[in-house]
Amino acid sequence: MRLFFAIIYSVLIILLVLCGMISRRSKRTVATSVSYLEFSFIVPIVGNLILVLSQNELLSTLGSYTYFIGMDLMAFSLFDFTLSYCNIPWRAHRKKCYVIYAILTLDIIQYFFNPFFGQAFGMEAITVDGSPYYRLVPYFGQTCHRIAVYFAFFTSLGIFLLKAIRVPRIYAEKYYVILFTMIFAGFWQSYYIFSRTPIDRSMVALAVCALLIFYFSLFYRPFRLLDRMLANIASKIPESVFFFDANDRCIWINRNAEKLVELQSDNLDRVQHRLQAMFDDLGEGEDNWSTKQQVGSGKNTRFYSLERHIVTDSRSKKIGSFLNIHDHTEDILNHQREMYEATHDKLTGLFTKEHLFNVIKHRIAIDKDTSYSIAYFDIKDFKMVNDIFGNTAGDNVLVRVANWIKENSRDNWSYGRIGGDAFGVCFPTDTVRLAIVEDKLSKFVISNGTIDQHILLHVGIYHVTDTSIDVSIMFDRAHLAQTSIKNEYNTHIAIYDDKMRDQVLWGQKISAELESAIDQREIVPYLQPIVDNKGNIIGAEALVRWLHPKEGFLPPFTFIPIFEKNGMIADVDLYIWRCACEILASWTGEKEKLFISVNISPKDFYFMDVFAEIDKLVNEFKINPNRLRIEITETVMMTDAESRMAMLKRFRENGYIVEMDDFGSGYSSLNQLKDMPLDVLKIDMKFLSKAEDNMKAETILRNVLRLSSDLGLFSLTEGVETEDQYNMLSQMGCNLFQGYYFAKPMSVSDYEKLCDAQSLNKKSSPRT
Repeated sequence: MRLFFAIIYSVLIILLVLCGMISRRSKRTVATSVSYLEFSFIVPIVGNLILVLSQNELLSTLGSYTYFIGMDLMAFSLFDFTLSYCNIPWRAHRKKCYVIYAILTLDIIQYFFNPFFGQAFGMEAITVDGSPYYRLVPYFGQTCHRIAVYFAFFTSLGIFLLKAIRVPRIYAEKYYVILFTMIFAGFWQSYYIFSRTPIDRSMVALAVCALLIFYFSLFYRPFRLLDRMLANIASKIPESVFFFDANDRCIWINRNAEKLVELQSDNLDRVQHRLQAMFDDLGEGEDNWSTKQQVGSGKNTRFYSLERHIVTDSRSKKIGSFLNIHDHTEDILNHQREMYEATHDKLTGLFTKEHLFNVIKHRIAIDKDTSYSIAYFDIKDFKMVNDIFGNTAGDNVLVRVANWIKENSRDNWSYGRIGGDAFGVCFPTDTVRLAIVEDKLSKFVISNGTIDQHILLHVGIYHVTDTSIDVSIMFDRAHLAQTSIKNEYNTHIAIYDDKMRDQVLWGQKISAELESAIDQREIVPYLQPIVDNKGNIIGAEALVRWLHPKEGFLPPFTFIPIFEKNGMIADVDLYIWRCACEILASWTGEKEKLFISVNISPKDFYFMDVFAEIDKLVNEFKINPNRLRIEITETVMMTDAESRMAMLKRFRENGYIVEMDDFGSGYSSLNQLKDMPLDVLKIDMKFLSKAEDNMKAETILRNVLRLSSDLGLFSLTEGVETEDQYNMLSQMGCNLFQGYYFAKPMSVSDYEKLCDAQSLNKKSSPRT
């Protein structure tokens, strides 16, 4: 609609410019007044064009100023034209003319003060055609403006009326035509003012009035031509327009009205009956009336806005009325479609995360007497479904899960898709029996027609006890419960409890204390000896411990997983690297031959340049790079493998020794191993103890050690706990050993004492 009227306004402006230019060239006496009139009519239309196209308040305000000042200029030029066209001597009525000129001039001046005092008008934002539109909010100054313009306008009308009455009938037509056109434009303008419709359609009437003045002033034609023009314009108005006489008989309808009631203009007697059959109320008997009505149902539903206005004569007697009906169906359906697309997931048809959270927040807020629960659904190994079966199959799984949620939900539940393979549900707690849900989840199967595939769903549930917390936190707690069973296959539902809450609070507590713990050196390195095949200590692995002032000695499993998750492990690692360098720099004598291995977490690469930080520490403490060994796990290489390879190569080129930790305990790739720049392969003995067939495990271990030797790598087996294991590994050709059989992780001072004792007794047993 806005574009439609913008085009109309643009066309009208062009026409008025042409008319004004033609008037300037005319030699008729009234031509100068006509040209001023044509150009003045352009100003308010330009203002309305700005309003129609603008979507911001500043530009809309500028359009309003242009519009209102243009109306003053239009009233000014209309009055001047009236005097000229009706042959009224200006000098004979000079004082009266000064009054009108002064009123209009003062009105223009008061608009220049509006930005400072806001006495005339303000702007309010509404939505038209789905985009922002700023509409006038009139104040006292605007009322004064309307009085001034209407005063000048009605003065011009009065002069035209008197002139039409006094001149001979043969000459009256040209006055009556302009008079009635002005009345029509004024009525339409008044209708716009009082109806507060967003777009001033009366500009069309004003422009038509200006065009007719131009035509009848300079190219006089009979009245019938004007009648035909107005009828043609009214016929093309996008609304359906019906005109009625004083007895409510339909006397004229435009083309859109003919389509609406499915009648021709020569069958107007049945119009009233058709309208009454379509609409519940037509505003009959009311002066100014409007309503919105819905007609039909289902796919045949239509939405209409109806406006009815009474037309009166100079004595305020009813002479007729007109009914304006606008079909908003397309706009409303587009709006509904946009709202649906904005609030519903495109694939599953469920609520989007944002809309679901808003719905839940509103529901919990208004229904305080009901106990609600939040459920977080997650599909186990969904990424593997996509990788193996393709995205189409993955999408089918998501749709099936969404349908399952809908099929098993009740009317008072709210549900939506809150992530890639995650779904959320809010339900009254007493409407669910978890045992039944558990049973259904254990039997959840999807089928493509030939193959049935069991899909494992894990659900975390949070019973809402505190309605003041944000919905996102409620889902975080449900998600936390779900993660507690993510590696289980026989359990599908977990409920958030205080233990989980305590774990979260514990994580928050120690995370907040980490910086202080590092500053106070409560975080300390422990060293676990590494021995050669003769049992001699040749180095150590640096492990982190926390000597908490209140909690006491904290083993790494109480805080390392938390820091791995939130990324603070990078701070811990950087600190331990520095401690290792300090220790190496402090060792003298025989201990100068020892090395320390430091661990690098995959998270470290997200927060720092690992090589740059370690190399800076080595240079700072002036130690040989081969004494600080770099220990990585296979997970380091799982992302961005190419750049990680380059980084390891850079370490080795600068004299560092690179170790791969826990080889054989995870999913180490032999193809990756052949390309990795490594010096030492660390093998975890734990996989041997977990093996069902110990002979097979020993065979694998023997071949891994042989592979290490063939690749030119040193082998280091960790987790050695018995003498039998040590002897077996020695026979298999293992180079280095680490484990409780030799020594547990210990403080730096204890490690140094152990090394000093070894120096004094070179012939001691491996178990020192």
